[in-house]
Order: sequence, then C-alpha cells, then structure tokens
Amino acid sequence: MARAQVPVLKVAHLKKAYGDHVIVRDFNLEVWPGDAVALTGRNGAGKSTILRCLVGADQPDSGSIRLGGEALRESNPVVRRQLATVIDDLDFFPDLSVVEHLDLLARAHGLPEPEIAVDAILHEVQLVPQSGQLPGTLSSGQRRRLALATAFVRPRQLLVLDEPEQRLDVEGVEWLAGRLLADRKDGLAIVLASHDPYLVEQVATRTVRVGEQ
Repeated sequence: MARAQVPVLKVAHLKKAYGDHVIVRDFNLEVWPGDAVALTGRNGAGKSTILRCLVGADQPDSGSIRLGGEALRESNPVVRRQLATVIDDLDFFPDLSVVEHLDLLARAHGLPEPEIAVDAILHEVQLVPQSGQLPGTLSSGQRRRLALATAFVRPRQLLVLDEPEQRLDVEGVEWLAGRLLADRKDGLAIVLASHDPYLVEQVATRTVRVGEQ
C-alpha cells in the first residue's frame, strides 16, 4: 500500500518551558496512517506536556506542529475534523445525559446515522444502563469509558490519549487495547502516553522515550 504523501502528524523542534524550567526540548515526531506511537518515560519527563501541545491545549514556545499538512490551530475546522483526544478528565455538560453528550458529538461531526453510531458505542463501552444518567452520577471508571466514547463516536484521523487506561479494570484495558489495535489496522494514527506495559505492547508500533534527549 502506497504511503500518504504527508504524515498525519509532524512535530519539529518542539520546545516548551514554564519560566526557566524547560519541560520539552527539541522534540521531533512523524506519525503516519496506521502508526501507534507510545510516549514512555518517567513521571515529569514531559509526556503530558507534549500531548497537550499536540491538541492545542498548550502553546509551544517554539517549533511547529502540522496535522495533515495544516498548521495546528484548534480553531481550524480541518484540524477539528481530524483530531480526537482524551488527555484530561473532561468537563461534561452537567445537564446533558450520557446519551445526549454522545448524540450531540455525533450530530456536530455530521455522522449520517447518529442514532445508530451512538447506540453502538454505548454498547461497546458498556454504558447502556447508564445512558440516561448525568455524567456527575457515574463512577470514575464509567466516566473514563464515557470520555473514551466521546473520541470513538466521531470521525478522526489522529487519536491522542494520555494514560487512557486510568481507572479501567483489567477487562476494560483489554477492551481498549483491542479497540485501538483494530482502529490502527484500519489506518488510524495514534499517539498515546501510558504506564500500562500490556496496552503499549498490544497497540504501539513504536515507542519514543521522552526526557532522555
């Protein structure tokens, strides 16, 4: 299969500092369709900072980030269509139920049959019994499944995840690994930070150790 002419994600000479403390220095990365890159390294090495820059939550001090050849700007509709992420505990709308959250996302991204897509993802993340509940009433593990569902219910070419295994039980981590592996084989590009050796081994096509350059 011919490789795309431009990578899904290209990061060049990324630098991020807080005051005089440099967190990320001269970080470079290319991610192509079907790649799954796992960022590894000690706590505080800069993995989460890199991911936050990749999704536009933080602005780098220097360097460039391009998504599908486009400069990364969160307001760019091309970027918004291509990028899905779970990097923080999401601030869900307090008055929308689980199913209403997912339905809103599916319709906002123009899915042709949003009801079918939402029903499928609710079954997959095992939240059908909780579909009418408000997010604030869910357990921490259920909220993590809902956060992941918000990424899986929408179109995406790049998926960015920060420790997605958090608060999932063993069965949940196995499900997540299987889902990410299937998406990767379908051509999705993935960048994730994880402390779970099983998840990294199952999903990643390569690992990048952060904080040792």
